[in-house]
Amino acid sequence: MAQPQPFPADESALDAILNWTRDRIVNGPDPRNGAQSQAVLEAALGNAITPGGINGMRAFELFTNSIIPSTRPFNHPTSLAFVAAAPTPASLAFDAALGAAEIFAGNWDGGSGAIHAENQALSWLASLAGWPSSAGGAFVSGGTLGNLSALHAARAAWTKDRPDRWRILCSSEAHSSIAAVARVMDAELVLVEADAYGRMSADAARCAMVDGVFAIVGNAGATNCGAVDDLEGLATLAQEQDIWLHVDGAYGLAALACPETRKVFKGIERADSFIVDPHKWLFAPYDSCALVYRDPIKGARAHGQQGVYLDTLDHTAWNPSDYALQLTRRARGLPLWFSLVTYGTQAYEQAIAKTVQIASDLAREIDAAPNLELLLGPQLTVVLFKAANMKGSELADWCEVQRRSGALLCLPTKWHGEEVLRLCIVNPETNTDHVMKVLRTLN
Repeated sequence: MAQPQPFPADESALDAILNWTRDRIVNGPDPRNGAQSQAVLEAALGNAITPGGINGMRAFELFTNSIIPSTRPFNHPTSLAFVAAAPTPASLAFDAALGAAEIFAGNWDGGSGAIHAENQALSWLASLAGWPSSAGGAFVSGGTLGNLSALHAARAAWTKDRPDRWRILCSSEAHSSIAAVARVMDAELVLVEADAYGRMSADAARCAMVDGVFAIVGNAGATNCGAVDDLEGLATLAQEQDIWLHVDGAYGLAALACPETRKVFKGIERADSFIVDPHKWLFAPYDSCALVYRDPIKGARAHGQQGVYLDTLDHTAWNPSDYALQLTRRARGLPLWFSLVTYGTQAYEQAIAKTVQIASDLAREIDAAPNLELLLGPQLTVVLFKAANMKGSELADWCEVQRRSGALLCLPTKWHGEEVLRLCIVNPETNTDHVMKVLRTLN
């Protein structure tokens, strides 16, 4: 007598999931969706997990009817707050296939084909930075883990006597993850005041240099203002001090793919490591960060794990677990690879150039609008501005009305202590006329 399966396949639910996935990829998300309160979500989902289960169709209905409407659709063309996302149709479809493939990509033995393909994408990024073919690294979950892994490698590469206090030098406009990394590493941040445009100069960094600094972190597209630090000067300073230069390009280094913007990053070819998030401006789905070392041996020396259960592995092969703080991992770089192979690198160049043009057009229109004041930008694709006659709770209410209607996701930030509005363009389908029509209601 056949034994019942504990997890029988539900073909009706599978068909529903695949059909919904196709429709979502083709038609995109509903821009009116957004966060719900804990009470609302508990009322909808609180009794979902039961001893006997509720079957696949009903479970999927909870996903489509309660979970999805309670999430912000960052990949919609009107989502211009934070640094959003704009994954290609090919990358989204492939990400679904990747999940079904269940590839273990922590080491070569488990995922050699996937890792080889991921390494092709990493090599493309390294080549854009002018790095040798020997450069390499791994894809991790996001910029925070990428920065942590790179800075751990930087400290491990320190060749001088151990200082009394480990220190990381960075801009006052550095991403919040750098401060988080410093706390994890029990290191001290040495903050260098950025200039009026949010950039850290090499002269200011040199004046701030103190004993124990083992790494300089340069911005390549600061999240709040889009600034790119003086990477050329910082590379010279790092060489003089015999320390590591890490470039945080989670958002901005995608612009290396466009020849017109590549020149902004002069000096990147001399850095020791960089990160860039494909889920930001390289049109890949969440979650993915490319961590690349100019000399990957230094990454492996810092991160390679040892254990009797790992002795059977080929330690001469390319094991992604050797290059970051991770062991188990999915092949999260494959959706980028698939999209690159599908559309070609020229399409990436054109898409990034288009977003740069959209940001430039918006800045020009904002500057000309009587009810708006352009403050900064575009720097890469970030524009800072303010409403002439609206601030505080009134401004917050305006932002919420636009979000709930699906017209525009645009939220306040702070710039030089002042409440301002910020746009960050990473979606080539963003419509300038539509955005300006909404912004002109800021009376």
